[in-house]
Amino acid sequence: MPALASSAVDSDAGLVERLRAGDESAFAELVRQYQPRLLRLAEATVGSRAVAEEACQDTWLAVVKGVARFEGRSSFKTWLFRVMLNRARTSATREQRAGRADGEMVERFDANGAWAEPPVPWSDLVDDRLVAERLARRVHDLLPKLPDQQRQVVVLRDVEGLDPLEVASLLGISDGNQRVLLHRGRAKLRELLTVEMGKSDR
Repeated sequence: MPALASSAVDSDAGLVERLRAGDESAFAELVRQYQPRLLRLAEATVGSRAVAEEACQDTWLAVVKGVARFEGRSSFKTWLFRVMLNRARTSATREQRAGRADGEMVERFDANGAWAEPPVPWSDLVDDRLVAERLARRVHDLLPKLPDQQRQVVVLRDVEGLDPLEVASLLGISDGNQRVLLHRGRAKLRELLTVEMGKSDR
């Protein structure tokens, strides 16, 4: 696994260098690789598909304008997520000032942002692939029920596979705090799933 992560970092570094040199195909490749992941994280942050798409557009514009300043002290992925989180928060604040109630911003995730597999606590327990896929979809649909920070931490840790310190840095919280948020988010999802399964058994 570390070798795969390393090759992804090397690939990103090459694309970033080409983008700095004005290679449009490098930009297209970065968008192809990261747009679904950016959109998923943006939705987890703002709760609205429309606002998430706007935040992603702003993010890619910022990447084009700011790639020369990317120093490589973090991975490109971490830098990209940090830019997106800043843009998403700005977009969400703009929406709230425009008078939209929070309740109006909650939407379901669509197939483009669907999880490939359930988060860690459940994936090890599910043998039947079809059941696992249904479970993953339900977990995905239940994400909007989590408080904002719990939802962001669950997406970054369980979906994007970022390590704890990266998540803490991205969200501007302590490592201990992100661990608590992850535990509570997973526990809440498990509780919601248990309630749903109980209803379906009746």
